[in-house]
Amino acid sequence: MRSWTVSLFQQISRVQVKRQYNTMVSKRIAICQMTSVADKDANLSVVSKLVRDATKDNVQMIFFPEACDFICDNKQDALNSAESILTGNTVKKYRELAAEHNVWLSMGGVHEKDENNPKKLFNTHIIINNNGEIVQTYRKIHLFDVEIPEKNIRLKESDFCTPGNQIVAPVDSPIGRIGLSICYDMRFPELSTSLSIMGAEILTYPSAFTYATGSAHWHILLRSRAIENQCYVVAAAQTGHHNKKRRSYGHGLIVDPWGEVLADCGDSAPNYQVAEISDRIVEVRQNMPVFKHRRPDVYSLYTLSLRNTLLQEHSEQIKPVVIQTQHRTSGPTNVFGHVSVPESCVFYKTDLTYAFVNLRCVTPGHVLVAPIRLVERNKDLTDKESDDFYRTVRLVQNLMERVHEAESSTITIQDGPDAGQTVRVEN
Repeated sequence: MRSWTVSLFQQISRVQVKRQYNTMVSKRIAICQMTSVADKDANLSVVSKLVRDATKDNVQMIFFPEACDFICDNKQDALNSAESILTGNTVKKYRELAAEHNVWLSMGGVHEKDENNPKKLFNTHIIINNNGEIVQTYRKIHLFDVEIPEKNIRLKESDFCTPGNQIVAPVDSPIGRIGLSICYDMRFPELSTSLSIMGAEILTYPSAFTYATGSAHWHILLRSRAIENQCYVVAAAQTGHHNKKRRSYGHGLIVDPWGEVLADCGDSAPNYQVAEISDRIVEVRQNMPVFKHRRPDVYSLYTLSLRNTLLQEHSEQIKPVVIQTQHRTSGPTNVFGHVSVPESCVFYKTDLTYAFVNLRCVTPGHVLVAPIRLVERNKDLTDKESDDFYRTVRLVQNLMERVHEAESSTITIQDGPDAGQTVRVEN
């Protein structure tokens, strides 16, 4: 029993806290700029040509702006043109382009049909790998609702969009760990800081910024996000007149962790710019270790709703796990033994596992991770539940060490009715 416990602890504690870098290794990326219109086929032709041209420059990943699928001049046309991520023809073509040209793609936000609400859609950022597989998606959480009469600006995204409700954990890619955001999200530094705490090296902001707000704030906001998080920032942009009502600012940018602009697409379209993502991020973070200088004893930032797995409605591989159990729960709480854990205490959650703050912390960063389905012993978890549980443990450990500036962690497993302090499984 002793050797099994030691072996298990060693197995789950092999967490790579610091990413390993190869000295002076550079990755080439392309940032694309376009002027989307209501005609989806016309926009797809532009996207296809940009992919063909950019891959000739030996890039590993290509970034497209928000609304790369279309921009309509009214709400109803946008709703009618929206498609499913999995079954829609537009995303299917994007996936075919990625596979054909052996390149990773960052697409959108695209207009995703909300199957549960015909009057709304999602603004969804999609990452596709070089095999044409959807690796991750992010639904925009901050909707652009702005009305400035004196500047003739009125755009209420909430009129036709359903906001997302989850931050997405950074995505591993050939160019580094990518944090997903969309356009207006850049005005909320809590999101970018959360992503950088979780290990993001590249922050993305595919955008369709209005001309008035872009000329005032675009460069300032993006350089600020890069500097304060010591991350690369990649912000592909729409530009020009899409219709009589709407004009975008352009100036798609790639910014390095020191705030230097590596590429600026200006106001022309269609065009693309190429830049290299190097290991300068290591140098910047070593020379000015701002995350080590943070004061978690004075303030902290916890991510309350985070996802690291692909949504089931966006995956061809992931199938819902159907488990018949008398302990299945619903509603705003989670069952942990005889204790009900309110959602307000949960800072990370997948379909199978959740992490929550401890009622009585022994030390800062003392948190709990548990399977959503209540089981008596570790051996009663399904393989899928077990895999997800240990992935969550590793992610939460990394998060706690970043937040609390720790260089080591203690991980313990409470397994069985006599383990732990106060919480027991009740039959």
